[in-house]
Amino acid sequence: MKLHYLQHVPFENPGYILAWAQKHGWEITETRLYEYPAGKVRFPPPDAFDWLVIMGGPMNIYEHENYPWLPEEKTFIKEAVEAGKAIIGICLGAQLIACALGGEVTPNPCKEIGWLPVRLTPEARRLPLFSFLPERPRVFQWHGDTFSVLPPGAVLLAESEACQNQAFTWGDRVFGFQFHLEMTEENIRESIENCGNELVSGPYIQTAGEMVSRPEYVLKSNQWMDEFLTRLEKL
Repeated sequence: MKLHYLQHVPFENPGYILAWAQKHGWEITETRLYEYPAGKVRFPPPDAFDWLVIMGGPMNIYEHENYPWLPEEKTFIKEAVEAGKAIIGICLGAQLIACALGGEVTPNPCKEIGWLPVRLTPEARRLPLFSFLPERPRVFQWHGDTFSVLPPGAVLLAESEACQNQAFTWGDRVFGFQFHLEMTEENIRESIENCGNELVSGPYIQTAGEMVSRPEYVLKSNQWMDEFLTRLEKL
């Protein structure tokens, strides 16, 4: 099996997803969009991969002037959906999927940064891919925007006090997560190092110390991601 991922900044890679794919003997390829500042990205053809993982980043999906590859990326994502690929979007990646499929992405009323709880919807609890999760998992967040309007036909999977839409599925092979189950301890430290200016006072913003002092949360998140990917592989 072949996994391809889209990476938007050098410091935000797929983390535990890569470890899972390597453990299962998958072939891994990537497109580093930050290496194409002028656009004209060389995306692979749909038959070159089975799964597509779309990572996060500090940019917003509508900043086309600063990131000219964004329109190309949205087109590529839509083509991958139409080709029937399994697609996982995380944070910015989930927002890009939502936009490509007809949803809306806007600034959330407040930023969420740190280890915060989400609530699974009854629909999520009924799906075998998510039924193993606790009703209120504590997950890692780092976002200002969100997919405020889900794409037509999407099913909401999770919500939080600060952000109404936290995860969705579109069909049975396309998934968008506002939060991060893939983050390793190294990923978290690199996010703090590169985006620490966002750690200002706010009701849903933790300090750097609070974020790096919970290795048990990282371990649990990675276990959940492992179980989700393993179940998805069996579909």
